[in-house]
Amino acid sequence: MRWIAIFTTLALVPALARAEEQEARLKQAPGVDMVEAQCGACHSLRFILMNSPFLGPAQWDAEVAKMIKAFGAPIEPADAKTIGDYLKENYGG
Repeated sequence: MRWIAIFTTLALVPALARAEEQEARLKQAPGVDMVEAQCGACHSLRFILMNSPFLGPAQWDAEVAKMIKAFGAPIEPADAKTIGDYLKENYGG
């Protein structure tokens, strides 16, 4: 009986950990839907919030290019421009 309680508790740990993580809320501005869809498809949007104090406009362009070239993000050039413009305007330091 004790083993059942232990396994049940262990099974709930990942769900509880996810429940504690707060959803990242990006600034509502033109391009936010594209950023949420494209960037959020591969990683947490918290990446944007955590790195915004350190990245200026040139670095955001480099980050978008890195995601496409190094990590293979399937982002069209027009969408990459929209994403870059949003990041630079709202989180560009």
